[in-house]
Formats: sequence, C-alpha cells, structure tokens
Amino acid sequence: MENGARGFDAAVLGTSYNARDLGVRPRVLVQANTIDDVVAAVKRAGRENLKISICSGGHSWAQNHLRDGGLMLDLSRLDELQIDVAGRRAIAGPGNDGSRVNARLMKHGLFFPVAHCPGVGLGGFLLQGGFGWNSRALGLGCESVSGIDVVLADGRLVHANERENADIFWAARGAGPGFFGVVVRFHLRLHPMPKFVGMVLQVFRMKHLEEVFSWAETVAPDVSRAVEFQILLTSGAFGLFAPGIEVAVPVLANSWKEAREATAYLTESPIRKKASIALPLLPVSIGLMQRGAARTHFPDGMHWCVDNMWTNSAMAQLLPGLRRVADTLPPSPSHALWLNWRPPASRGDMAFSVEANTYIALYGEWRRAADDAKYANWATDHMQAMASMSAGIQLADENLGKRPARFLSDTHMARLDRLRATHDPAGRFHSYRGRL
Repeated sequence: MENGARGFDAAVLGTSYNARDLGVRPRVLVQANTIDDVVAAVKRAGRENLKISICSGGHSWAQNHLRDGGLMLDLSRLDELQIDVAGRRAIAGPGNDGSRVNARLMKHGLFFPVAHCPGVGLGGFLLQGGFGWNSRALGLGCESVSGIDVVLADGRLVHANERENADIFWAARGAGPGFFGVVVRFHLRLHPMPKFVGMVLQVFRMKHLEEVFSWAETVAPDVSRAVEFQILLTSGAFGLFAPGIEVAVPVLANSWKEAREATAYLTESPIRKKASIALPLLPVSIGLMQRGAARTHFPDGMHWCVDNMWTNSAMAQLLPGLRRVADTLPPSPSHALWLNWRPPASRGDMAFSVEANTYIALYGEWRRAADDAKYANWATDHMQAMASMSAGIQLADENLGKRPARFLSDTHMARLDRLRATHDPAGRFHSYRGRL
C-alpha cells in the first residue's frame, strides 16, 4: 500500500497501540501474510533504496516503527503457532499475541514467559529481551528462544541458533528495534505450567509512600523468585478511587503452600495494618490478571509517554524522586511501577546486558490529542531528574527519541554495531530512535 492510497493513514496508525500521531508516514506499508511476502518486501526495499521499519504487535510506546519515508513492514499477520507438546517446543510467528500463546499452551499444561500486558506481539517483546510472567524464575523470554528464522538485508532467509549463525542469534536476543533483520519465526523452549497462580493485593493511601517503599527495600532481597514484587503509584488506586499505592504481587508457584510461604512477608508485614485494603492470597489466573490490568492500567485508545530506569540506588536516594512522581501523576490510568527485579549473577551470551536490582517505569496516558503538550513530557522529565541514579534503561519502555540512555553495555553495543555493519552494510534497517 502506497502513501496517498485510500485507507493508508488508517492502516499505518492502526499498527500502533499508542494513539498519538507523530505526523510521520512511510512511503510504503507492507502487510505481510507469508514469509515470502517479507522476503519480497526486503528485496524491494533494496531495489528502491528504502529504509525498513518493522512492527509485530505495535506495542512500542515510542512508536519506533513510525518513520518518515521508507517501507514499513507489518508482521502482525505472521501468527503461526506450532506446539510440540511432548518435546516442550514451539514455533511461533512474531505476530502472535503473547496472551493467545499462553492460552493455547495452558491447555497442554505448558507455559512461556510472555509479556504481562495482553496484546504484545512476540516479535518486539523477544527481540528486546522479554521480561515476562515468571521471568524472575525462568529468565527473560529471549533466554527460552532456541533459534530464529530471519530475513537479512539482502533478502536471504537463514536460521540462527547458538551453533549456526551464532552472531545473528546473539544480536537477536536483546537488540530490540536496532536488530538488523526481520525475524519471521521464533523457536521456543516451553516450561511446565506452574501448579498455582495467584495474587496478593494491598492498597495504601499516598501519605504512606515513604513507609511503604522503605519497608519494601528491607524485604526485597529475600523475596522468592516465584514472586513478582511490584508497587504501583496511581491516581485511581483500586478501591480508593483516589491517588494511592497498590502493592500488587503475583505469585507463580508449585503449590498453594509454596505460594503462601513465598508471600508471607506481605501478610506478616509491620505496615499491613496501615493498608486501606488488604486482600489475602487468592488463586487468580494469568488471563484474569492480564484482563484486569488492561482495564485498569493499560486501556485501549490512549496517548502514551513512557520512560524508565534500572537502578541499584538506596531507597533514601530514590524517595524524593518517587514522591515528586506521586505528587504530579497525570489523571488515571497513568501510573508508576517499582519492581523488585534482582537479576541473577550472570546471563547467557546475548546482546541483552543492562539490568539492576530495581526497575522503575513511568506510564503517562491520556485520551485527548489536545492534552499531548500537557502530559507528553511527564515521564521523561522525571526520569531525567533521576538519571544520576540510573544504571541504564530497558528497551521495553524506552523513549530514546526524547531521552537517549544506555540500554546495552558499552562492549555489547560496540559488538552489535560491528555486526550491523557486517550484515546490513547499507543501513537498510532503521536503528534506534536517536541514532541514524
């Protein structure tokens, strides 16, 4: 579809979960139905000297795939999913919605650490690393990728894994929107479905912010890896319908007993009595948690500005910034996330290389284009103010066009640049926003 054709604008903007219109348009939009379509599109870009941008689920807050001129490749229709139940393997196209993947897998007692938010395509999620459900225990999503099928800049379709085209495979696990090819299939290692999935919820008024976060710092190092210990600041906290703090803690364990033990630090905490709402550990499916989050924190049709940071800083250093975030929250469903990550001592050999004990992300969201100027810099301004405490950012929630920041180690970025120069010497694929 060429720019100017009937329905072109709607098709381009329809690829983006973020409802903001940046005012840029590609020259050509290709909605691939098959891998052959992808090969043909890449070869066409070469013949016509067009740069390529790519989207799978369109959940990039920064809308990295929306670029002026060039060819935009929409992979959302590449949603093949083959499941080998006995071998605990799957082959999945990049356009697969992660929540759909796990719904299929759960019927067979299997599991994959897909994105928390429903609707996120596997393509972008796995390329940037992939912090997903139960990733504190199972590892990043990309660590459960055993191979990829990828179309390179010259139009060749190749397979890459740890032994074959290993340098391409290395880059595909962490390069995110700066990857120099089009992944058309992911080969996945699957895991047994946890026997118990549940959640604990405690809601505090915003006046308790310093107490809640100070307590969180003391318990965080010992929290079980089966637990996703997170704290959300929101203008419309659950049950309060007012600004508040949601200590919302999913747990994926092998038994109810294990889950109770893993979340005992919440039920026995010294600040629990200050909670306005305190729900006990309840069995809740991943699907229900996803749908609940989609309604309360990630509704459709919103304008977004998102930014983030990894940090190892002490809570005493972080608290002033967190208080400023809380005091300036845009209207609900805007929110801030504090996550107890605690990475393992080492990862496998892959491009992904920046993380820290704590993850903080700000999600500014609003419905009217007229409010773009009012809220568009809220997240980025606060992250910039706290930048001295940052160890870097995660690509999932990046805003590199407005705030360039470190997301790979220096040595890994240098290696990635060398690989890009080798496999995409003409610069056929767009790199990150903020870079050529």
